[in-house]
Amino acid sequence: MSNQFQLMREKRFLPFFLTQFLGAFNDNVFKTALITLVAFRSAEFAGLDSAQLTTLLPGLFILPFFLFSATGGQIADKYDKGSVARVVKLCEIAIMLLAGWGFLAHSLWQLVLALLLMGLHSTFFGPVKYSYLPQHLAPQELVGGNGMVGMGTFVAILLGQVLGAGLIALDDSNLLAAVGVLVLAIAGWWASRGIPASPPAEPALKVNFNPLSETWRNIGFARSNRAVWLSVLGISWFWFYGATVLAQFPNLAKSALGGSEGVFMLLLTIFSVGVGVGSLLCERLSRGRVEIGLVPLAAIGLTLFGADMYFSIPEAPLMQAGGIADYLRHATHWRLLFDIAALGLCGGLYIVPLYALIQTRCDKRYTSRVIAAVNIMNAGFMVVSAGVSVLLLGMGLSIAELFLAVALFNAVVAIYIYTLLPEFLMRFIVWILVHTVYRFRAQGVANIPDEGAAVIACNHVSFVDALVILAASPRPIRFVMDHRIFRTPILNFVFSENRAIPIASAKEDPDTLHRAYDDIAAALADGDLVGIFPEGRITDNGELTAFKGGINKILQRNPVPVVPMALRGLWGSFFSRKDGPAMSKPFRRGFFNRIELIVDVPMAPDSVSPASLQSRIQTLRGEVA
Repeated sequence: MSNQFQLMREKRFLPFFLTQFLGAFNDNVFKTALITLVAFRSAEFAGLDSAQLTTLLPGLFILPFFLFSATGGQIADKYDKGSVARVVKLCEIAIMLLAGWGFLAHSLWQLVLALLLMGLHSTFFGPVKYSYLPQHLAPQELVGGNGMVGMGTFVAILLGQVLGAGLIALDDSNLLAAVGVLVLAIAGWWASRGIPASPPAEPALKVNFNPLSETWRNIGFARSNRAVWLSVLGISWFWFYGATVLAQFPNLAKSALGGSEGVFMLLLTIFSVGVGVGSLLCERLSRGRVEIGLVPLAAIGLTLFGADMYFSIPEAPLMQAGGIADYLRHATHWRLLFDIAALGLCGGLYIVPLYALIQTRCDKRYTSRVIAAVNIMNAGFMVVSAGVSVLLLGMGLSIAELFLAVALFNAVVAIYIYTLLPEFLMRFIVWILVHTVYRFRAQGVANIPDEGAAVIACNHVSFVDALVILAASPRPIRFVMDHRIFRTPILNFVFSENRAIPIASAKEDPDTLHRAYDDIAAALADGDLVGIFPEGRITDNGELTAFKGGINKILQRNPVPVVPMALRGLWGSFFSRKDGPAMSKPFRRGFFNRIELIVDVPMAPDSVSPASLQSRIQTLRGEVA
């Protein structure tokens, strides 16, 4: 498993990370400084309605995402992404010169124009940000890389908001703000100079500048893959949820809690740190693979902790204009802080695997355009979240009741998505199994082909062997299994959703046997991985039994590589047949038993026979099953 922090030493990652970090940082320094200036020093701008402008300004920043994301996605696919990043960063310097002029001249319209152009800058950099990673990171590094980017983005947002508001509170604030945003822009451009070459995905692409038709086309690219499209919807839903909660933090701190600006910053900090920690945890919890099983787990957390915020917000403020110290004196307030931190953590666990899934399963020719579609959808969901919040609050809901409503609706959205694509729920069940019942370690997983057809062959120790192998595999595997095991209650759901192939002996059911071999041939012809247990049965004594000749029949129709692997440590578990029928003696060995999966290099089809395959797997397994 890769260490995501080691990426910070790599030239293929560090300059890119610093570029996106400084860009997000500068966005929020400038945006927050402008909003703070408008809200608290409106006298500097004659005829200004500060209340209306503070509401309008964030919308102006988002507007370019609707109009130009489609164009940005095309440019990122057509040209070298490093070159695009450097051009965008040069434009940022020019925009910040305009912003500096606005600060020094106390000219609102130059500042507003600069804000609109910074939104445009972010619109063009967004597709580069997430389509760059799969070009330069190995598959096992993608989750860690996305986690670092997610963490960096939220930390940059938080620090930018703190610095932006802090600059306006100082003497010579306009000069400091003008110099600060320009320095950050120059630093971002300097970092971008180190981004390595990133060959364009589709250099012959003809750019369509019509935002409506191209946006619809980009959404079509995303919808062409069901898993990708539902991941896009999942990410956009998170931004709806997050925008709803974050937009209420100022009112929550002031009205519901009786706190000052310091309390608002505390809530924002706790949430941002939570997202950062959750993003970083993804690699450890997923062991470096794209583990979408974390998404249902995070969705459960988003509902539970969001709902608990309703119960942790006091019915009446416990203080009046209190600061952070006053806030922390009340034990009730600590529960709310915990909920906010946990909500942020679950958010990080939720979006990082979804971005990684899009990067790995999307057609590489138009990854940037799919990311552009994600940005458009995110912006749309955030705008809708503002409208929904206004509507619900206008109906008389309190802030606490709004949080409860959106948390419960999150459960509805999650159930809807997992009904459409049960793979998420299946992966969740598999993840729970190998992280709560067992201590699992896999070796040689890189020997499983990244693409193309292959047969996975393993010894058969227990009823959960297929689930354990699925937990380690970077790709779905269609297992061939005894029809009786296929129909095992509860496990049948997982096997069915993974498109397992039930098989029976010729004596039991010749039709099922014939149909199974046809299904295997069709799966391999489609480039899938097919998993078999060549023994044809679960061991009764912990030892390998003679391998059947089914492997030869499979390879005669589809001569594909065979990947031998062996399970260790499952013999004697609750799901094995040691000392009697499986699943008949609870807590046979307790919990957290160590199990291992050892994966060997693929065997050429012409070198595979039942005897040679059994010898290879016997060597991998060693003395202990």
